Amino acid sequence: MIIAVFPGQGSQTPGFLTPWLELDGARERLEQFGAEAQVDLVAAGTEWDADRIRDTRVAQPLIVAASLLSWHALTEAAGTAPGGVAGHSVGEIAALVAAGVLAPSDGMRLVGLRGRAMAEAAAAEQTGMSAVLGGDQDAVLERLSALGLTPANYNGGGQIVAAGALAALAELAATPVPATRVIPLQVVGAFHTAYMAPAVATLGAAAADVTVADPRLTVWSNRDGGVVTDGRGAVDLLVQQVANPVRWDLCMASFAEHGVTGIIELSPAGTLTGLAKRALRGVPTVAVKTPDDLAAAAALLTGEGA
Repeated sequence: MIIAVFPGQGSQTPGFLTPWLELDGARERLEQFGAEAQVDLVAAGTEWDADRIRDTRVAQPLIVAASLLSWHALTEAAGTAPGGVAGHSVGEIAALVAAGVLAPSDGMRLVGLRGRAMAEAAAAEQTGMSAVLGGDQDAVLERLSALGLTPANYNGGGQIVAAGALAALAELAATPVPATRVIPLQVVGAFHTAYMAPAVATLGAAAADVTVADPRLTVWSNRDGGVVTDGRGAVDLLVQQVANPVRWDLCMASFAEHGVTGIIELSPAGTLTGLAKRALRGVPTVAVKTPDDLAAAAALLTGEGA
């Protein structure tokens, strides 16, 4: 099975959407996505600098819109769709749209609301996130607990993202667990922790009114790496995940258990294929960063690249 994966916040870079807008209909589609998310996504993806697109209210809809643009281009180029999908954090919204659980318009409205609600929750206290690379996982988790930090992302490949108060993150960086590196992330807020509880309530109320369908493709959840077959259940999990850890490590383990034979990461790509190369050695991957990568992705999907 060839699957598609959709990246999360932090994968965006200034100007990354510029080449995508050269595709027929892409600008019009992005303008529509922006109207639904209440963000000027054309300007954000082509003109705005790193600080402006780091804003959670911008970054989340920008990433999902880019993923959906590249998903459309991939399926059009290949004439078929991958057999399964999974998204990292906010990428789960793109995955549910790709699987037919959510309409694109509803997905963009929800991600716009999600970004605004999480930004508002983050503004209530001074919090952040840092990646912890390497070391013994049990020792890392013990250290985070002692500092009052939450393991917000289990990314696999020896990477855990810690989230919580800035003072505690600073202490973690000053006295790291042996054999680890601590890298502060360019996000404002402790996402996927209890700090995000207000955003869960806001997103949940909006999601309750959205029409959903059961997935047409295999869908893996960040909750525990399990496959979700019920559309409403998938949306409920997506909502709850805002304040719960992302278990991407378990998603990748489940990919292996389900016999995944290739992984295509949609734009803005690179992070998830990098993790897969470490955790799923030997599984072919393609990162669709620009339209130039579509041919390789389509070849993997159709078997022409075998």
